[in-house]
Amino acid sequence: MKSVVLASTVAILSATVVNAQDIEQVKKTIDAEKYSEARKSLKSMISSSPDKGRNYFYLGQVYLDLDKQDSAKIYFEKGRATKDASHLNLIGLAHLELMNGNRTVANEHITAALQNAKKKDTEEQIFIARAYLNQEHPDHSKAVEAAKKAVASDPKSALAQLVLGDAQLGNKNVNDAYSAYRNAFDLDNTLLRAKLQLAMITRNAKAYPESIKAINEVIAINPNYGPAHRELAETYFAWGYSDPKKFEENTAKALESYRKYMTLTDTSVDSRMRYADFLIITKDWKALEAEALAIQKMDKVNPRIYRYLGFASLETGKNEAAINAFNEFFAKSNPRKIRGRDYLGIAKAKMSYAVDANGVLNNPAKFNEALVDLQKAAELDHRLSNEFSELGVKMYKQKAYLEAAKLFELALKHKESRTYTLDNYYYGQSIFIASIDKTAEQKTAMKAEFEKANAAFAEVIKNSPNTQDAYLNKGKLNRVIDTEQSKKEALLDYEGYVKVVTSKGEAELTKEAVKKNLLEAYTFIGSSYATTDKVKAIAAFEEAKKINPTDAYITQSLQVLKK
Repeated sequence: MKSVVLASTVAILSATVVNAQDIEQVKKTIDAEKYSEARKSLKSMISSSPDKGRNYFYLGQVYLDLDKQDSAKIYFEKGRATKDASHLNLIGLAHLELMNGNRTVANEHITAALQNAKKKDTEEQIFIARAYLNQEHPDHSKAVEAAKKAVASDPKSALAQLVLGDAQLGNKNVNDAYSAYRNAFDLDNTLLRAKLQLAMITRNAKAYPESIKAINEVIAINPNYGPAHRELAETYFAWGYSDPKKFEENTAKALESYRKYMTLTDTSVDSRMRYADFLIITKDWKALEAEALAIQKMDKVNPRIYRYLGFASLETGKNEAAINAFNEFFAKSNPRKIRGRDYLGIAKAKMSYAVDANGVLNNPAKFNEALVDLQKAAELDHRLSNEFSELGVKMYKQKAYLEAAKLFELALKHKESRTYTLDNYYYGQSIFIASIDKTAEQKTAMKAEFEKANAAFAEVIKNSPNTQDAYLNKGKLNRVIDTEQSKKEALLDYEGYVKVVTSKGEAELTKEAVKKNLLEAYTFIGSSYATTDKVKAIAAFEEAKKINPTDAYITQSLQVLKK
């Protein structure tokens, strides 16, 4: 009897060791972003050991990585009912609650999970930190707090140092993040994710060549580590996007690296959709259309396919098909999965029906419909401001000035945009030109727009004090407004124009366009001071007379002032 018991104990211990080895391999598979392989392994492990809560937990984590919350919840709930390590699944459920904004319930799950953890709760704290990090609106301070507890629990845990690096980076503590990533790699030089994150810090500083060099060092250690090729792709794209001269060259390199990443991960629907997402940002529309049709054959019900078909149709000139595809996507998707760029896509398709073949706005109703979508896009993603700016410039060139102003107004919501100052200038100009031929009653109705336009020109002057046309056109705008207050502002604007132009010297002053504008400025300044400061008025008219000695108004004004 004793020998039988001993044999059973050996079998149990052997199974435990095998399961532990399997989990460690699965962790590496997940880190390598081979999600299909990880799912297959974990489902097999669940089938053979249905009482192991850790297996359910990691399968739930895979589904979270794939943005499949419903599937993740199913396995976390099943894992919660197991006997071994069931408490980990409470952390998984807490992660889902945080994603849905239910912080109170999430905290209850975390508290319960920690109560059931062993004294050394390193793994638990690592995943609590990740739960706070992997959110639409991360709580970086909470993540740092949990990550530090994980490190305190096991100072030699490379994974604890890795998550601390992620939390510190999110919290904008770059030096602390760098130190944590370096510690992680020193503790485990097979943890390539840590070394890769060091390269990402370099990329965030826009040191693209140095970042590429660092990523290639990771690839040299393990050429089959897929995430390195993905980050290489995204770095080449970021470099191309920041330097238009290198856009085509670096985008081609980005796509090559991403295709390499695909061969090293898997060719599942999920993987192909990640590739399709990348094709959208790299604007390879023909490849996107082909990929979307290929994915549709594999999975006819996934709503994301309509997103890809929408963008592919839009950019290949099939606007009606694009509108239909985007509407299908909106109707069949969870609203939380809809992005600002999706609304931008359908808005662009609708805009094509607002303007005729000659570029003339002929369907204001369709434009307003598109504007509603653009407003939704701006609410979801302020980074799209450059796209709004491009649309605004297009409408401006088509002389649809009020419509252009509405687009520039959306672009101006993002003050960090690289086109922010120029967008302010265009906004002011759009309102100015649109108001020139308006009646007094119509101008009264434009009071709010006038205030915004003045503020926009003022922003240009603040950010670029030597942009002389901002002063000039602000002055012209205030003359069109034609109120006592606006005339006072116009005087200051024209004086600002004169000051900037004269400071640039003779080369600027001799330009015909500048001389014409100076004549306008000096004449207005002279007229404005005529009844309040004769000295300034005479000085301004004298300068105007130098530019145009035969102007009757200037000559008569000087005669009157000098009497």
